Amino acid sequence: MPARAPRNRTISCTEAEREQLVRRVMRLDSPVSCREVAGRVVGGDIFSVARHLPLSFVDLLILDPPYNITKDYGASTFKKRPADEYRRWFQALVDLLVPLMKPDATLYVCSDWSTSTVIYPVLEASFQVRNRITWERDKGRGAKRNWKNNAEDIWFSTRSDDFYFDVDAVKLKRKVLATYRNNGKPKDWLQDQDGSFRLTHPSNIWTDITVPFWSMPENTDHPTEKPEKLMAKLILASSKPGDWVFDPFLGSGTTAVVAEKLSRRWCGVEIDAEYQCLALKRLAAARTDPSIQGYANGVFWDRNALPARTPPGATANANANGYPELFS
Repeated sequence: MPARAPRNRTISCTEAEREQLVRRVMRLDSPVSCREVAGRVVGGDIFSVARHLPLSFVDLLILDPPYNITKDYGASTFKKRPADEYRRWFQALVDLLVPLMKPDATLYVCSDWSTSTVIYPVLEASFQVRNRITWERDKGRGAKRNWKNNAEDIWFSTRSDDFYFDVDAVKLKRKVLATYRNNGKPKDWLQDQDGSFRLTHPSNIWTDITVPFWSMPENTDHPTEKPEKLMAKLILASSKPGDWVFDPFLGSGTTAVVAEKLSRRWCGVEIDAEYQCLALKRLAAARTDPSIQGYANGVFWDRNALPARTPPGATANANANGYPELFS
């Protein structure tokens, strides 16, 4: 492993940590109960593992599969396939996962712009597709002969019309630049010690997400790691404390880490041993530090809007949702 710069906070595992953590990865060779997989990282390929998992146990399924692009994942490489071949692969995956979901479960599927066109017909046939979230993933160098690709999609789907969605849990706190007043009083905005802000309902365009990078404590060397703030929005909007969150492509553990911080039950499947260990190391830290970058006082803050301060005693307080108030 190359030496890190002094301020680089990227999470990695030493050889000694790998030897210890790998013993905590669950291996399945027979059917298990919900109790047995609660809070466990399961090692293996989801196509082999799924048949051992409980039926109808998932409230929220977060699916972040390999996109249909050639990508090096360290121990393995996913190669781009013809569209029809990838569609068949994704259809087989959906057929495998649907029996694990409750009748009122919600599904979010991560994708890029080109893969979205392939998977949408599959989702439309099996679920009620309710929206396509597009989030700004502004990271990396620009393209020379194309527009820079700095956005990804998340497909919001449900199994039926009976589903859970809490819009109040995912409101966004934005700074107000044009402080319009009516009879001298703020109109649709609030003034506090940090400035002028407005709580807004979330849209399907997310520009407040920061992709993990070297100075963030959630960063790992996983090439497609999703931000904790992004997963927190999905989990808070579409599950309740105690609900089951499942991620069959867990990667370095973001879904499990955020579910743990937000008091959800969870299970994740990951095939790569290095990422299994990273997930477990992050989970150990999450149990002592429940902070989520950009989320405080029960709301999501717009990018660079959260005050860089810690008021006396603030970290120990509880917000309206029962979670700690956290400041960065």
